[in-house]
Amino acid sequence: MADLFDKFDPAIAEVLALSGNRAANPVGIVMDEVHSPTEATINGRPTILAGTYNYMGLTFHPEVIAAGQQALAQFGSGTTGSRVLNGTYSGHKALERTLADFYGVAHAMVFSTGYQANLGICSTLVGKGEYILLDADSHASIYDGCALGTADIVRFKHNDPADLDKRLGRLPADAGKLVVVEGVYSMLGDVGRLTELCAVARRHGAMILDDEAHAMGFFGAHGRGVFEEQGADVDFVVGTFSKSVGTVGGFCVSNHPKFEILRLLCRPYVFTASLPPSVVATARRAIELIATACADKRAQLWRATKRLHGGLIDLGFRLGTDKPESAIVAILMPDQETTIAAWTRLLEAGVYVNMARPPATPAGMYLLRMSVCAEHSDAQVAAILRLCFRARARGRGRGARRRVNVAGSS
Repeated sequence: MADLFDKFDPAIAEVLALSGNRAANPVGIVMDEVHSPTEATINGRPTILAGTYNYMGLTFHPEVIAAGQQALAQFGSGTTGSRVLNGTYSGHKALERTLADFYGVAHAMVFSTGYQANLGICSTLVGKGEYILLDADSHASIYDGCALGTADIVRFKHNDPADLDKRLGRLPADAGKLVVVEGVYSMLGDVGRLTELCAVARRHGAMILDDEAHAMGFFGAHGRGVFEEQGADVDFVVGTFSKSVGTVGGFCVSNHPKFEILRLLCRPYVFTASLPPSVVATARRAIELIATACADKRAQLWRATKRLHGGLIDLGFRLGTDKPESAIVAILMPDQETTIAAWTRLLEAGVYVNMARPPATPAGMYLLRMSVCAEHSDAQVAAILRLCFRARARGRGRGARRRVNVAGSS
């Protein structure tokens, strides 16, 4: 009799290769305690957090915590219903108004996760006989949204307006089309060429969805994202509360006059319990702070990012971008074994970073990926640089010829 788990044997082998006999598994980290946006205890050791996407460092902000506590006491722990049943509380509508005001648009729709926002909008907005054109390096949630829907899928080369133009030109002129782009691409931290890509899409009559998950809060005059900074003309902005906002949830905002019908048609919105009132309250307060009181945080985030990126370059590391384009700093690695070894040495030394590998990474890359937080102090950035240098030296010192490039040095 066939075992339904037999097909997972290659994945099981990969997990065993990742974990081995190590005290910590790169895909199974447990935070014993979290002390601040940049500090935790992992495996009993004090650890600098350099891989959490907590860009604005708002997770411990006293006003954010107080807002969540008040909502928890007033409305209880959860809604036990979807947004189209009993799961819309006054806080959900207030959060959507805050989002609409923040983005300067008429409509905002809040989802229970950022993943569901892309899943729902991509699968619902574009249907049979229509086309989604997506960047080859798009996030998994975008690909999954395309797979859930019925539209024809066309990929274009990463960040390549000319290739997008060519592919749009091959499609029927009267067919509905949606071009999906991202403000910041999460693996290498490179910024989308939104102005050019949007201009191409407009020439072909396509609508544009822009995912600003990794740019909200610190790109643009108001912190809306890369599209604001570049002045790009987009129809829909998708984002998440699990990065700069510091909690969980997702959203889509738009000025389209028919946008509200999506609330009744979007399955990941209709058939999911809504966010707990305490989460909604923390998200709303964090967005209000981003809009009105985070100028110093943005400046510190960019200072720390430039210092970390420049310091790693000076130490001889190969990075995903030649200059600091975003708060994501990715060290290029030669292979899985070297990546795991370097990741382990860094964690043992007291720095947590992300290990990224295929199929999540573009072109089969292996990465040690860091995300800078506005709360990272100069001393912490200096410590990260020092410990990266030591981790590489330790790898070289073990004498294995194939590990000369430990931690991705050139």
